[in-house]
Amino acid sequence: MDKLTVGLFNDSFPPTIDGVANAIYNYARVINEKHGNVVVATPYYPDVVDDYPFEVIRYPSANVSKKLGYRMGYPFSAAVISRLRELKIDVIHSHCPFASTVLARALRSFTGAPVILTYHTKFDYDIEKRTDSTALRKATARFMMANINACDEVWVVSEGAGENLRSMGYEGSYLVMENGADYKVGKSAPKDMERVREKHGLDIQTPTFLYVGRMMWYKGIRLTLDSLKIAKEMGKSFRMIFVGEGVDRPEIMEYAKECGLMDCCIFTGAIYDRDELKIYYSIADLFIFTSTYDTNGLVVREAAAAYCPSLLVRDSCASEGVEHDISGLISDENAESVAREIIKACNDREWIAELGTGAATKVYISWEDAIEKAYSRYRTIVEDFRERTRAEVEDSVVMKRIVRLRKGYMKGKLTAQDTYKRTSKRIKDIFQ
Repeated sequence: MDKLTVGLFNDSFPPTIDGVANAIYNYARVINEKHGNVVVATPYYPDVVDDYPFEVIRYPSANVSKKLGYRMGYPFSAAVISRLRELKIDVIHSHCPFASTVLARALRSFTGAPVILTYHTKFDYDIEKRTDSTALRKATARFMMANINACDEVWVVSEGAGENLRSMGYEGSYLVMENGADYKVGKSAPKDMERVREKHGLDIQTPTFLYVGRMMWYKGIRLTLDSLKIAKEMGKSFRMIFVGEGVDRPEIMEYAKECGLMDCCIFTGAIYDRDELKIYYSIADLFIFTSTYDTNGLVVREAAAAYCPSLLVRDSCASEGVEHDISGLISDENAESVAREIIKACNDREWIAELGTGAATKVYISWEDAIEKAYSRYRTIVEDFRERTRAEVEDSVVMKRIVRLRKGYMKGKLTAQDTYKRTSKRIKDIFQ
């Protein structure tokens, strides 16, 4: 079979920095370098310059949440759909069950290309957290599930993500397709590690712990701080580095102060330079990630690439594949249990370094290996579709309704926020 042209659709992409945006970039990078052709479709961001070796197509969007920093995409652009049709995409891979999958389904109606969805995030939590109206929550969940059920194949990034999808009512089949890390195995250069230590006044004799991610309470940060407080009260010395930004950062810093931890905590803000970020993984003895929200935890594999083991919560998605006392540390989801593991790390740093070697050999997965598996599956799916007498496409009435919806939107009668609230039911009805 010739090289495939893969369409990667997602509601976030740089300059947005999150785990899924990072996954999309690496899918595009590796497919472009090693396998086939790729195009990314994602919402428009003002003043962004897409300087990539692959094509990025931006569709209209509106900033409906300054607090969250995400833009809501409007996937009904005739010009965007026309351009995507011209590219003769063989397989459409959506990574978000909202605007991206609506666009994927609209494109499938013209091309017959199969649609794959990867389920990355616990959307039930997101819907509950970000939506005040009970009616809108239900409508949003139904809309999301209608999109997921309409896909030709569903992937999840972990078994825990699959269980979460089941809990939302999904009854179809799915494949676990793990994400990888874009770092090669190995620590950063010693001179760079020393530079960062000097920058933050770190003593090489004192254990250094690390968190990388959004500064949001739902990432388990309160549990981490409570555990560090216990360890400090037990007389242990350490430094804890928090890398990331988020709307909860001021509250988190205030809570760290209440816990008496500000003399041993460092808050760097977001670090966008990937090489610079790896230096932080490299100087850390232990990566503390007590989130039970994340479905995969790319940061755990990034840490493993730098021989840094992770402390994780038992039965969390991030803990899948990590063996306690062999390739990482596993605790119960309470401060006393997490603190016990932190104290063990403080007491025996040589043993923790051995766990780092275990993490590098047993936990780390490169994006190249992960995407080689994914691309092989793309081929199988495309071959299956080509054997069919006709593609299973959307009914033409759907596109007529999309056109009507687009006309109403373009008249500018509604704000972007109201459009989402008022059209969520209409879109849901279209795709039931």
